[in-house]
Amino acid sequence: VTLHLNPISSVHIHQKPLVFLLNSPLPLVWKLKTERLAPGIRRVFFVSLGSVVRFEKGNFSLSAETEEKIFPERNEHLLQWAQKEYGAVTSFTELKVSRNIYIKVGE
Repeated sequence: VTLHLNPISSVHIHQKPLVFLLNSPLPLVWKLKTERLAPGIRRVFFVSLGSVVRFEKGNFSLSAETEEKIFPERNEHLLQWAQKEYGAVTSFTELKVSRNIYIKVGE
């Protein structure tokens, strides 16, 4: 699955830390494609067991962290867990089948 990350239109270059919970019932390779995200900013990708994140060439991967995590099974429980763990959830998306996911990050 390719995860496309771009800032919202009102933000020229996104310069804030990000945390992603990438959950799947089957192990996946998450391919990251980014545009206009500042290098050197901490970005964390938690993935379900057996999954990996592949970064595009460039220095984005130098400041990104990937960690396997056991997530709650049901989406309601995953959302509650994320809110408790991080205090807020700004976006939650559930897809049955997808090859590309487009996410706009920003305020």
